[in-house]
Formats: sequence, C-alpha cells, structure tokens
Amino acid sequence: MMKDDIVTLMPELRAFSRFLCQDREAADELVQNTILAALNKQAQFTPGTNLKGWLFTIMRNRFYSDLRALRRQAISMDDDIAKPIPAVDNPEAALALKELSSAIWELSPESREALVLVGAGGFSYEEAAALCNCSVGTLKARVSRARKRLACKLG
Repeated sequence: MMKDDIVTLMPELRAFSRFLCQDREAADELVQNTILAALNKQAQFTPGTNLKGWLFTIMRNRFYSDLRALRRQAISMDDDIAKPIPAVDNPEAALALKELSSAIWELSPESREALVLVGAGGFSYEEAAALCNCSVGTLKARVSRARKRLACKLG
C-alpha cells in the first residue's frame, strides 16, 4: 500500500526537506504538503516505479513553487544564517557538524541540492539529474564542484 511506503520514506523526506528549507517548521510543512499532494495524485503514480524519486520530485517542485510565491510577496529570506544543529555529547563532533552545516549552506542552491541528493539522499546521478531537470553531466559537475568547495573550506 502506498501509504505504508510513504511512511517508510518519511525520514528521507524530512532530511531532504530540512536541507531545502533550513527551518524545521518550514521543512515539516513542506513534508506535509508533499505527502498530501502525493496522496491526492496517487492515481498518477505508476506502481513498481521509483516512489522515492516521485516524492522527491513533488517536494522539490513544491519548494521552488513556494519560494517563487514568497519572492513575489517581497518577503526577504535570510540565506546567510545557518540554523544550528543540536549538538551531541562530544563537543568536537558538534563543532565539526556546525562547520559542515555552515559550509554546505554557503554552496549555491543547485550545488547543495545535487550534493544532498547524491550524497545523503542515496540517489544515483541519473535519478538526481532527472529530479533536478538537468543532464547527468551537469549534475556530476555540480556534485564535484560542491565536494571540492567543501574540501577546501573544511581542510
């Protein structure tokens, strides 16, 4: 049943949403809206195909659509502030995680999205390119540049 499969994918949907939104409340709202849209359009999903890719595409399209709507309303978005990630008991790990988070948010949105889809989302380059509406070569270049920038930034 599709609902059970969506529940299984919730952690991955939330993680991708958090990378897109930078804000927990906005990310949770994006996940909810994505799931509602998916359930409303489940007749358009072909069983046996990639449900995760379908849901990520809905989420990505919804995010950019919402972002365009916000820009039309002339609400300024503060892209310079990376939200702190809750620390673990190890202060060195917490510092490293904060540095990584800040470095990721300094990437361009396209590079960040490509890196998250391939690196954290587990998508193949082909799947991620389809989600981003770009060629595989373009996506590979974005991931490569993002990794190089992170490596330079983090030493």
